[in-house]
Amino acid sequence: MPGVGCRKIIKIRALSHGRRVTLRRVSFRPGGLGGVQTSPTGGQVEYRLARNSVVSEYRKGRLSKLDVCDAHPELLRAAGHLGLPTGAPCPICEESELVDVTFVFGSRLPSGGRCVTSHAELTRYWRRKDPVVCYVIEVCNACRWNHLVRMYPAGAGVEAVARPSLGARAAARRG
Repeated sequence: MPGVGCRKIIKIRALSHGRRVTLRRVSFRPGGLGGVQTSPTGGQVEYRLARNSVVSEYRKGRLSKLDVCDAHPELLRAAGHLGLPTGAPCPICEESELVDVTFVFGSRLPSGGRCVTSHAELTRYWRRKDPVVCYVIEVCNACRWNHLVRMYPAGAGVEAVARPSLGARAAARRG
């Protein structure tokens, strides 16, 4: 449709007051709009302070249970079948044990990320030649609480020394 392209050019010229404007492609993949780390150059980011703030606001009555217990059904399914038990009780219902679910995002992975199903699969992502970013989410299947716990890079460009071992991450989570 030649007319559609012409209209776009006219609108761009009208908005730019006759100056030449360069348009760049925008990616809607994770990190495409900026502000989200998708490269392995950074370190691990903990979201414990944000989590503690949400739990505190809930306990003060400023947030309802509907505000904080809003896990997506797919996340609950992944937590029920693939989650790793943390040994910590849920901060909201205090009845059920929390589980950690890890999602991995990167090139040559589905746009919605990939849910890690085992320690062996996570190890494969660490050894991968392409950089990936891992997100760990804690989930309570009883009350639907969920919160991003940490984000860390893996794959190419991340030195083995910088990698937290699975045992160290589990111990840090308990402590």
